[in-house]
Amino acid sequence: MTDTAGTGALPVEGVPAARVLDEIRALRAADRPTHGGRLFAYVYDPGVAGLDELAQAAHAESAHVNGLDPTAFPSLLAMENAVVGAAARLLGGGPGTSAPDVVGSVTSGGTESLILAVKAARDARPDLAEPRIVVPVSGHAAFAKAAHYLRVALDPVPVDPVTLRPAVADVAAAIRPETVLVVASAPSYAHGVVDPVAEIAAVAAAAGVRCHVDACFGGWTLPWLRRLGTSVPPFDFAVPGVTSISVDLHKYAYAPKGVSVLLHRDAGLRAPQFFAYADWPGYTMVNPVIASTRSGGPIAAAYATLRHLGEDGYLRLAALTRDAVAGLADAVRAVDGLRLLAEPESTVVCFTADDPGLDLFVLVDELTARGWHTQPQLAYAGLPASVHLTVTAAVAPRVAEFGPALAEAVVAARAAGPVQLPPELLALAGSLTPEALTPDLIAGLAAGLGLGAGPADRMAAVNTLLEAAPVRLRERLLVEFVGLLQRPTW
Repeated sequence: MTDTAGTGALPVEGVPAARVLDEIRALRAADRPTHGGRLFAYVYDPGVAGLDELAQAAHAESAHVNGLDPTAFPSLLAMENAVVGAAARLLGGGPGTSAPDVVGSVTSGGTESLILAVKAARDARPDLAEPRIVVPVSGHAAFAKAAHYLRVALDPVPVDPVTLRPAVADVAAAIRPETVLVVASAPSYAHGVVDPVAEIAAVAAAAGVRCHVDACFGGWTLPWLRRLGTSVPPFDFAVPGVTSISVDLHKYAYAPKGVSVLLHRDAGLRAPQFFAYADWPGYTMVNPVIASTRSGGPIAAAYATLRHLGEDGYLRLAALTRDAVAGLADAVRAVDGLRLLAEPESTVVCFTADDPGLDLFVLVDELTARGWHTQPQLAYAGLPASVHLTVTAAVAPRVAEFGPALAEAVVAARAAGPVQLPPELLALAGSLTPEALTPDLIAGLAAGLGLGAGPADRMAAVNTLLEAAPVRLRERLLVEFVGLLQRPTW
């Protein structure tokens, strides 16, 4: 009898549906918890009963609808236009505003939105042989990815080590005749602070350059927080000079992955975002986004989520999140040796350690051991290593538990002491070039750090090694280490 299950995804004989689902559930048991308010990165959980089921049902209704041709599937076009309109209205655009002609597109996520913002800016200036973009170093890494993919030069602007924002004068000084786009964040992902968008947009406009506001992280929270009375600096289309904004709906709009919206102040600014091609014998291709075929599932799920929650739902969730942020920040302040890297302005709590006997990477591992999954951030350009907490509404019921867990984890981390890597390994990390890495050397490093057999809960040694490495070597090590995890199952 043939083993219908086999060990891979393509058995000789098909596997019954119930068994396949059981296999997936068994695999999912090893994942971080996507619900319950203990995962402070990667997923966004509102803690709303029934929302998952609604989104899944809506996704299933449109999963096989193809966004390649909106004339063939008007349902998807209608939902996409409605979602874009909701995002535009929330971010200061639409009838009766100073930006009445805002248009937009739904993308697969923030990275695609940012790549397309850079593409639109680049392709609007075909006269430039070497276009450039100006991005604060706190801007999302997806801008560097866009620059790499699109062969656009990246001009980074430093941020103040205290305010964690770029100086407007530095942004202005970085703008050149070849600059096609200037970027601001609302807020920056790493630290959760809002850049001086109005001032940055003004210097960009004065130079005749587009200004993109990356609000992927905060675009669906800052407007609600403002309505709740939180002081939020201007950042949206109400700001003169802002030409485009990105906002991820699979973040704080709480839609399933992956849905983002890229908005432009008018259709003329959006036009270079499109790709059209007719010089072949097949169908005439025209794509507003990077993908050609697009499943309607994520768009339908986002549409259903927005319709179901409504403005009152998002206000309630924003209030819960605001209170959770305040509680978590208080928990950090209560622990000797820890300090907030920035006073929370949105939905991020970011903290560091001033005590040399307290290794942040060990602390992250100790929190993980206690069921709290946080995101370590390596030291960079004078900024210390830090711990990032993305806070969602589902965290609110857990806040009272986090303080004691944090204090306990700090005690355990101090008792364990900082990670002590062999001096020769640290010396190697400081002297190697990316080109000097050989397969044998990578395999030896990975084995010594406990990598290669699958994801590990104890990552302090890995993070310590990465932090000791120069940036280019750090990047290569990350590529190689992740590559060890991504191997075919035969």
